[in-house]
Amino acid sequence: MRFLGFVARRLVGIAAVMIGVSVITFAISHLIPADPAVAALGDHASAEQIGAFRAEYHLDRPVPEQYLTYVNGILRGDLGRSIRTRRAVVADLADAFPATLELSLAALLVAIAVGIPSGVWSATSRGRLPDYVVRVLSLIGGSLPVFWLGLIVIGLGYYQLGWLPGGGRIDLFVPPPPTRTGLYVVDSLLAVDVNALGSSLRHLVLPSLTLGYFSTAVIARMTRSSMLEVLGQDYMRTARAKGLRERLVVLRHGLRNALIPTVTIIGLTFGSLLSGAVLTETIFSWPGLGRYATASAVSLDFPAVLGVTLLAAVVYPIANLAVDVAYYWLDPRTQHG
Repeated sequence: MRFLGFVARRLVGIAAVMIGVSVITFAISHLIPADPAVAALGDHASAEQIGAFRAEYHLDRPVPEQYLTYVNGILRGDLGRSIRTRRAVVADLADAFPATLELSLAALLVAIAVGIPSGVWSATSRGRLPDYVVRVLSLIGGSLPVFWLGLIVIGLGYYQLGWLPGGGRIDLFVPPPPTRTGLYVVDSLLAVDVNALGSSLRHLVLPSLTLGYFSTAVIARMTRSSMLEVLGQDYMRTARAKGLRERLVVLRHGLRNALIPTVTIIGLTFGSLLSGAVLTETIFSWPGLGRYATASAVSLDFPAVLGVTLLAAVVYPIANLAVDVAYYWLDPRTQHG
């Protein structure tokens, strides 16, 4: 019951965050010295056309009334219509978000699969060559700009070697799988479509490596730091004194405790991957939330920008909630107050 109450409080906090973000974003969007009606219709639009456009999107009403109308729509699950696409923002987000989610999950999988073993290896080899290699690669990973790394990866893997496709989510001549989750890999598995599965996996490799490299460096550094602290604890020496093999001591007794701070980084990293994949999606022509947000901002599409901002505002608290649940499993002390 204590845990359920904590979850309920966090859900209330998420609602409060959404309200605050909606107010701030709505206010900022209306402080921009530009007219979205003119941006959408062009400079040669007549005054009647601009007036009709502003009335259609409620831009002719006072700002407080516009905000109340917007909030009323949110409570009904309506984020308005996009000025750029002329579609419901909810429909646009439903198309774009699964692509970003799939890319972010693949990048996070790369970061975890490489970062945690690298951090453990570095900590257990402190002061030796593997430690220096992991630390140097982590430093490079945290310093390289994403756009530069993406261009290098696509130039090498696609243009030079031709091993992997350069952009998009699936080959042009391969029909996408029937939409169930919006994640091409999952939908291909559910439909038992081998061609779509192979194509979607190949298209995921380069952008996920690019997006996940920075996160790999962060996770590796945090895992190394946590492992170094854990390896010197008394219970680790006791486990060794019992005659347990070093690998068992490190993995069973050391890694689980060292993962507690690492889980925090993983949760925050996942939230940042979901809301910050703009450059990677642009370089690899990935039709996700980042490209949609960029195009909407350039065209002064206020409803779309607000929709993307609210979605990003939900992602971080949910990621933090997932971290708290992981804490509950990893650290028995949290289960007893």
